Amino acid sequence: MPAEQATSSRKKFIIACLGIIGLPGSARFLFENKKEETKKMLTEDGRLVEVAADKIKKTGKKVSNKDIHRWIKK
Repeated sequence: MPAEQATSSRKKFIIACLGIIGLPGSARFLFENKKEETKKMLTEDGRLVEVAADKIKKTGKKVSNKDIHRWIKK
């Protein structure tokens, strides 16, 4: 019987140690600060500004360099 208790207590000890070691890593994901994602965009007057990513509408079309040069007002 003492051998079974020793094996059982070792298993509990190892599981407890692994839980303590893994706690900081898992806590980082639980309490992570959520930063608002921003994207850099070019305004019509040629300035570079940061805009919240959820405010940008994706059309799926690519813009050519020629279109950009015609769009920017200098």
